Amino acid sequence: MNLRKLAREDAAAFQGIRLQGLRECPSAFSSSYEEEADTPLQTIAERLTPKPDDAIFGCFVNSKLAGVIGLQREARVKLAHKAFVWGMYVAPDHRRGGIGRKLVESALRYATTEWDIFSVTLGVNAGNEAAVALYQSMGFRTYGRETGFLRIDGMLHDENLMVWTRASAA
Repeated sequence: MNLRKLAREDAAAFQGIRLQGLRECPSAFSSSYEEEADTPLQTIAERLTPKPDDAIFGCFVNSKLAGVIGLQREARVKLAHKAFVWGMYVAPDHRRGGIGRKLVESALRYATTEWDIFSVTLGVNAGNEAAVALYQSMGFRTYGRETGFLRIDGMLHDENLMVWTRASAA
């Protein structure tokens, strides 16, 4: 298992797993497969180019990208002590093996050591019990719920808003 920050050269692998996630778990993402399917590889590579306020991590198993997580720091100076997680996904054949936990740990470690972050937020589909349990086990707590956050095929989905706070900031 190799966990690292993704770079431009990972564009094809990232796009593949991202589209897999959008297709398999549409209620886990605010983007849709249809919106992202035709995104040029060059655009994906640009998104993976290192920037000071965001990072995308991937976990490779036998050289295949098995899971990803995005992290973005707030841009405004007064908010730069906060970051948020986006796009967390682990391929079905790699679930229950600790990859999700390792991805979240990497994002939190990066947020605190590289950016001096004090809190990290995320939104998770309230019906995704496995994801909610993972985040809770890692110290995230629910601070709100948005009713009807997503509408997919006429069905509304609620989102739990969660926050992790660095122990030294509590």
